[in-house]
Amino acid sequence: MKALPSIDPTLPLDWYPERVWYTSYGSNVHLDRLAAYLRGGCPPGGAREYPGCRDPAMPARSIPVELTGAMYFATRSPVWGGGRAFYDPEVNGRVLARAHLVTAGQFADIAAQEMYRAPGADLDLADVLSQGRAVLGEGRYETLVCAGQVDGLPVLTFTAPWGMHDVPWVPPSAAYIRFLAAGLLSAGAWDLDAVASYVAACPGAMDHWSPRDIAALLG
Repeated sequence: MKALPSIDPTLPLDWYPERVWYTSYGSNVHLDRLAAYLRGGCPPGGAREYPGCRDPAMPARSIPVELTGAMYFATRSPVWGGGRAFYDPEVNGRVLARAHLVTAGQFADIAAQEMYRAPGADLDLADVLSQGRAVLGEGRYETLVCAGQVDGLPVLTFTAPWGMHDVPWVPPSAAYIRFLAAGLLSAGAWDLDAVASYVAACPGAMDHWSPRDIAALLG
């Protein structure tokens, strides 16, 4: 198994980086799923065609990381059916994730597509990189979070403006769980039992998906 890189919680000094670690905790932990955002197309099991990024290159690197906080499932995805993954950095716990080394422009284009918008506009990252959090709007993935840095580059993700206990939890679909769990497993830092137990314990999946059920989805 791969060793987990350590995230330096210090906020970066460079507020205008060329590259960032886009850190996914949901289905984009899977490189095939992420490819739809980068190159365009429809991911297997999905129900939406994505336009892709201005720069369609795959990440220069992808590394397993653990974020402080909690993952939960809420709202309802028209792409997958069932709940979507969200991140609450204010809750005690750990979140298994995968950090993809992409350009700042790719990060902006991925964020736009998550909000069903056309890619093409860069994001001003100064607020999130100087304060650790920036709310760009009321949308479900319009709150940026910086967890620190790895190799001097910012560890960035996006989530909802609300907290884990502010919305009803919604069970995720089998297709969504399969991509998420398979992506975490392929990161190489956690074995099948660890991944299945982790996902099954997340609010929304809890009491609807058992570790055995999730392991079975992965064959």
